[in-house]
This record gives sequence, structure tokens and C-alpha cells, in this order.
Amino acid sequence: MVKAVVGANWGDEGKGKITDMLAKEADIVVRFQGGANAGHTIVNNYGKFALHSLPSGVFNENTTSIIGNGVALNIPVLFHEIQSIVEQGVPMPDIKISDRAQIVMSYHIKFDEYEEERLAGKSFGSTKSGIAPFYSDKFAKIGFQVSELFEEEEALMEKAENICQKKNVDLEYLYHKPLLNPADIVKELKEYKEMIAPYVCDVSLLLWNALKEGKEILLEGQLGSLKDPDHGIYPMVTSSSTLAAYGAVGAGIPPYEIKKIITVCKAYSSAVGAGAFVSEIFGEEADELRRRGGDGGEYGATTGRPRRMGWFDCVASKYGCRIQGTTDVAFTVLDVLGYLEEIPVCVAYDIDGEITTEFPTTSLLEKAKPVIEVLPGWNCDIRGIKKYEDLPENCRKYIEFVEEKIGFPITMVSNGPGREDIIYR
Repeated sequence: MVKAVVGANWGDEGKGKITDMLAKEADIVVRFQGGANAGHTIVNNYGKFALHSLPSGVFNENTTSIIGNGVALNIPVLFHEIQSIVEQGVPMPDIKISDRAQIVMSYHIKFDEYEEERLAGKSFGSTKSGIAPFYSDKFAKIGFQVSELFEEEEALMEKAENICQKKNVDLEYLYHKPLLNPADIVKELKEYKEMIAPYVCDVSLLLWNALKEGKEILLEGQLGSLKDPDHGIYPMVTSSSTLAAYGAVGAGIPPYEIKKIITVCKAYSSAVGAGAFVSEIFGEEADELRRRGGDGGEYGATTGRPRRMGWFDCVASKYGCRIQGTTDVAFTVLDVLGYLEEIPVCVAYDIDGEITTEFPTTSLLEKAKPVIEVLPGWNCDIRGIKKYEDLPENCRKYIEFVEEKIGFPITMVSNGPGREDIIYR
């Protein structure tokens, strides 16, 4: 059976914790898209970790952790991440990397930095991890696939020369930066081959055989619905599909095998990077929520940037769950809201005087104003509670109100950062 864990919103929903928790029952955990541009924060008995490339299954000794073909593979980041978790006492995980994954090159990161610099105030708020240049090259068919590392050097040199011809025009005339050299590219590729050769295999075949044997497979998504290039807040999106449906493509499995789609949804809203964010709050109100939020505050796991904060957005979350094909909602960081006497919730958008509960395209989203409904808070700490019926009445009412507005069943409620801080409904 295949389950997917994906995000309903802008990312930062707490997927790492939910994946880490579900990975205990999984034989295989697969990262199927994205790169090292976003992190998953995980707290477990080994300590606290921010993973950027590794699947969240690496903490379970009996789990195989897979980097799927849809991932933007930053080899040095992955390599250092494996070393660092082992140094922190985690047993060496069983890792497999798809021979069809493509490689983030050092020049992709440079181009990302140069472009953000060029755009200045109109930038996309990139994490400068090379993601957009990487996916541009992949679809322009000038990227390097892992399998190519094992080709003859002449073939790599020929390809590197072609890449330099194209890239150096931009470097010289658009960015006014140092030019690329084909020999350096080939040298970089050889170093990468050394680092990952032991892990490379035909992942789609491995997964096909695992499915025939009845193994449990968990697909781990990065970011959330609203950062999807097709269905998100384009152009302020990421460059790979963040939807569970893409899990079939990015891992190389049949789409009909995905039976459960667990969509992670936060009890309030947060976002990193630019783009429309209707329920956003500012000033002291935002600072307080940010300070109390997540585990150690709402700051990006990759960038350390303070996240933008907002109240729960029923419109965005209903849409985010629908577009994922949600079967179960995991509602996270509910414990954070315990300090509030009253909790505002965005229940609809006002767009030029029209009230809607359907999520619009970006140009209309820019004009949307939140329609707020205020619910009574529960005003106490709910950490440590294990049973749904033991939650304060106003807390249960908040969950049920959200569930009714989004129209998808909330089957898990997370009330703390640890693996055990979960209530099943």
C-alpha cells in the first residue's frame, strides 16, 4: 500500500513530524520532488534535526529511504546530511538514489543568486538553492541525470562544452559574472560520482517489486499545494509539483497504487517567501504567534528567515486539500493557539465586494480581503493529552469548525513537536 504525506498550504505545515511518525510502519519512504530548498524539522529520541534532502524515514532502522527521480538532487548537501545524522548517533540508514534523478550543479546555485540579485526588489524570495535554474535545465534537456555520471568522460565533456556555450552568454552579458569552464563541470561530476555511487539503483523497479511483495511505501512531499507550479499562487511558486498525484511520477510507481493521501494542515497559517497571503497578520500579533509557533518559533528550516504569519485560512486550506485528493487531514501545532482568548479564522474572501469560499487565481487573490469569524479560545496548554474527548470543549469546537469548513476529515491532531504528541480521531 502507498500513502502520501503532502502539504495543504504554503509549506511549513509540519509534514516532517507526520512522516517521521508514519515512517515507523513503512518499509520504504520516498522523497519524490523538490530539492534542498526547504527543510523538515523533526524531533525524536535521537534529538532535533532539520532535514533538507534525506527522507524523514532515516530514523527508522528497518526503513529504506529513497531519493526519487523527481528530486532536485544536491549531492554535497545529501552527503553531508548523511554524515551529520550518523555523527549524532543515528544508525547508518539504508539509502537508495534513483539513477534517473537529476543533479543540482554548483552553477545552478550561482545562477539562482545572480537572478535574485538582478531582480532586486521584485525577486521571488528564492532560497537560492538553485531550484528554478535546475528545473529549467531539466526541461530544456541540458541537465545531468545521475546515470550519466557513469558514462565515458568524452561524452560528459561534450555536454559540458555545450552547456558552457549557452550559459556563458548570460554570465557575460546579463549578469556580468565569471564564465564557466567545461573542465570544471566534468571535475565536479566526477566528485559527485564518488559520493553517491554506492547508493544508486533502478528505483522504479525496486518499488515495483516492493509493491508486488505487499510492502508499505510512504511518499514524502515538500512544500504544499499553494506552491505547486500549476495549481498554486503562480508565479510565486516552486518549480516542481507539490501534489500527491506527482508522487506517482516522481517515484516511478503506478498512480492507482496511492491509496491514502494524508494532507498536513496547520492550525494557523505561515508562509516563507513572497506571494499573496490573504489571512496574513502583522506587528505584535504576528510576532507573538511566531515566537510561540512550531518548535522554537516560526523560522524557515532552510533559511532561518522569520515566517510570515496568519490566522487559519479555510478557503486556501479547502482548496489545498481538494487539489491533493485528501483522504485524511493531519491538523498540526494546535497546542500553539492555547494562549489566545479568542481565535480569528478566515472563512471566506471578499474580492471586489463578492464573497467567495473558492480559491481564485493569483490576479484575483491579490485583491482578496479576509472575511473573519472569531471563535472562543480554550486558553490552556493541551500538550500531553492523548484522547480527543479529553481536549477542552472549545478546542474540539475549533477542530470541528475547521473540519466542516474545509470538508475533509481531520483524523490526526498534533499537539506538540514530539513523535508521540498525536491524537487519533
